[in-house]
Amino acid sequence: MKSTPVPQGLYSGRDEHDACGVGLVAHLSGVPTRTIVDQALTVLLNMDHRGATGAEPDSGDGAGLLIQVPDAFMRAVGPAGLPPAGHYAVGMAFLPQDDDAAAADVLAVEKIAAQEGLRVLGWRDVPVTDGLVGPTARSTQPRFVQLFVTDADGQRSGLELDRLAFCLRKRAEHETGTYFASLSSRTIVYKGMLTTSQLQPFFPD
Repeated sequence: MKSTPVPQGLYSGRDEHDACGVGLVAHLSGVPTRTIVDQALTVLLNMDHRGATGAEPDSGDGAGLLIQVPDAFMRAVGPAGLPPAGHYAVGMAFLPQDDDAAAADVLAVEKIAAQEGLRVLGWRDVPVTDGLVGPTARSTQPRFVQLFVTDADGQRSGLELDRLAFCLRKRAEHETGTYFASLSSRTIVYKGMLTTSQLQPFFPD
């Protein structure tokens, strides 16, 4: 298609562009529940027309979910002795698949964290379902890990902690081979080179 239809009514070809589809599910009470996550996953499935695949139907161009940090879940699967909610930040990091490169990045990120006034509480390997994605997605698939940090002095929480985490995130992305999809005391992102229907089975979390 080399041209757009002529402008008429509210339509204008100037507004034609590609963009991600976005859905939002929230509860006015602000209380986190599994129901909200389930509804968000349903919204994601219904956004399949906004995603794309190439020659492989099982290699998507990307799908993800941003949710409130599930504190009870993180306490069950994360490092022992997490501070109260809001006093720790958790990040979704994409480490290199190579063991040596990943180990070097972990050390570098921990050094940057200390320089930014943060204490590393631990790392968690995020379980994923192998064999679900196609060859193209698999060839670039990172090692998914979660990083838990808190203020080294134990004073900062919430937005103040998030400011420190933001500096760590940006420095890590510039100084190492690790990308952070998120690093916050309030929200966490699960995403990848997935189709909308692959996100939930790919991340058992």
